[in-house]
Amino acid sequence: MKKGKLMKAAAFGMCCAFLLTACGSSGDTPETLPDAASDTTAEATEGSDSAQGEASGTQEMTFVLSNEPDGLDPGITNNSFAQYVLANCFEGLVTYNQDGEVVGGSAENWDVSDDGTVYTFHLRDGLKWSDGSDLTASDFVYSIQRVLTPETGGMYVDIVKSYILNADEYYAGEATEEDLGVKAIDDQTLEITLKQPTSFFIDLLTMWVFDPVQQETIEANGDSWTTSGETYICNGPFKVSEMNMGENVVLVKNENYWDADNVTMEKVTLRYILDTSTALTAYESGEVDGIRSIPSSDYARLKAENAGVNVVPNYGTVYYNINCGKEPYDDPLVRKALNLAVDRENIINNVVQVDATPAYNFLAPGYVVDGKDMMDGVSDRGLSATADVEAAQEALAEAGYPNGEGFPTLELSYYSDDTVKKVAEAIAEMLETNLNIDVEVTSADWAVFYDDVINGNYDVAAMGWTADYTHPMSFMPLLVTGDANNNSFYSNEEYDALVAQAQSETDAAKCEELLLQAQDIAMDEYPFINLYYKSNNYLMKDYVQGVYMTANGNLYFKDAVITE
Repeated sequence: MKKGKLMKAAAFGMCCAFLLTACGSSGDTPETLPDAASDTTAEATEGSDSAQGEASGTQEMTFVLSNEPDGLDPGITNNSFAQYVLANCFEGLVTYNQDGEVVGGSAENWDVSDDGTVYTFHLRDGLKWSDGSDLTASDFVYSIQRVLTPETGGMYVDIVKSYILNADEYYAGEATEEDLGVKAIDDQTLEITLKQPTSFFIDLLTMWVFDPVQQETIEANGDSWTTSGETYICNGPFKVSEMNMGENVVLVKNENYWDADNVTMEKVTLRYILDTSTALTAYESGEVDGIRSIPSSDYARLKAENAGVNVVPNYGTVYYNINCGKEPYDDPLVRKALNLAVDRENIINNVVQVDATPAYNFLAPGYVVDGKDMMDGVSDRGLSATADVEAAQEALAEAGYPNGEGFPTLELSYYSDDTVKKVAEAIAEMLETNLNIDVEVTSADWAVFYDDVINGNYDVAAMGWTADYTHPMSFMPLLVTGDANNNSFYSNEEYDALVAQAQSETDAAKCEELLLQAQDIAMDEYPFINLYYKSNNYLMKDYVQGVYMTANGNLYFKDAVITE
C-alpha cells in the first residue's frame, strides 16, 4: 500500500480535529468488496489517474462495473457497489480532492466551537438540486432526520446515532426535532452539535449517509425515487439520465452543480458486465474506456504492457465473515482452527496472483500518528502466511471435533465475482484438506448474498472492508454489539466499552492505544478469517485523464477529460 496519500489524509483529519477553527474554517470507505490487491508498497498510481490534459473531442466515456448495487439511496445503502453513482451524483458538506484531502463540498467553510462539540457550516451561494430548485440548510436537516427514522432502514444509521446530540433519543422516538443536534440557522447556515468532542467528525461527513436528499421527490415517489432518472434528484457534478436494470446507469453533467463550469465530462455510462473476462475483452477491443475489476490472471500482463492499470492505495482488508452467533462458529476455538487452516500466501500468489501482504488483523496499515504507522508491531495472533495444519487440528480437537469428527458441513458463501469465486474455492479446499471437514461452496448475486449475510443466514461468507473515512474508527463498528454493520454477530462488552471510549478521545495517541486494545480483544477471538490487506486497481485508457480514486474506493469523474 502506498502510504503517502493515506498519511496525508490522516494528517489532514487530525488537523481539522485539533486545530479546530484554524483548519476547519479554511474549508476545502461493504467497501465490502474483496478486490484483488496489488503491491502494498506500490509507488504512485500508474496509468492516467489524476493526470490532467486538455479536452479534445466528444466528452463521453463508458466505465464497466462488475456488480450491480442493491440500491442507490445514500440514506439507506452501505453497499460499496453503489459508490460509483453516489460519489458522482451527490455531494455532502465536505468531499475529497485529488490528493485524498477532505475539502469543502456543499459547505464553503465551517467553524468549530472551543469545546469541539458545535460545528457551524456555511453553505456555498446559490446551491441547487439537479432539477434547478434551491438547496438549503434545511435539506441537510431533513436528510439526517430521515436517516434517524427507523422506517427508513438506513444501514449507516449507527454512524449518525453515535455522534450527533440526541440522535439516539430521536431514533427511539424519545426526542423531538428541536432536541436533535442538527439545526438550520438560516438557508445557508447549518449547525451540528455533537454528544462529545469527536476528533474525526469532519472525516465522517465524507460518508454518503450525510449527503442531502430532496424531501419533495422522496415524498412524491416513495422508495421508487431511486429507480428512474426523472425522479433521482441529486446535487453532485452529475445527474442520472437513464437507469436500465441489469445493463447500465447513465450519468450526464449536472448543469445546476455549483462548480459546473469546471466539469468537462458530458456523459459517463456505468455499464454492468459481471464476467470480468468479458469486460476485459470489451476494454481491449476499445468498446469501453475503463473497467473496475481486472481479472487476476491478466493483471501481470496488463501491467507489463502499460495497458492502463491504475494502482491506488486502499485503506482496507479482505476477510471472510464467520457467523459468531451460530453453532459451532460461536466457539472461538473453531474460529481459530479455521484461521490456522488457511494458506494466505497461496491465496495471494496463486489465486489472486498479485503482490499483497497477509492480514492477521482487521485494521489495515496506513493510519499514521507521530510518524509511526498504527499497525507497526501489532500481534500476528499466532497465525502465519502459510497454513499451520497441526495447530489448526489441535484447536479443532480442543473444540470437540478431533480430526473433524462430528463437525457439520460448513457452508462457504460468496457473491458472483470471478476472483472471489477462485478465492472461495481455494479456501474450501484448504479447510477440507487441513481440518478433514466437509465444505459446501455456494454463490448468489450480490443482493441475495448480502441479504443472507445481514440476516445471519450463513456459516462463513466472503466479505471485506474499505474504510469509509481515513481513520481506524471506520473499522471498529464492524464488531460492536448490535451495530447495523456487525454482520459477524460478534459481541464482547469490553471491546464495546473501549470503542465507545475512543470515540470521545481527542488525543490521537490515546485514541490509537484504545483502538489497538479493542482490536486485540476481538482478533484474539477470531471473528473473521483475515486474508490480506488491500490496494485498489482498475483499468482506464490513457486518453481519459483527471479521474481519481480515493483511499476509501470512491471513484470521481468530476475532473475527467477525454484528451483525444
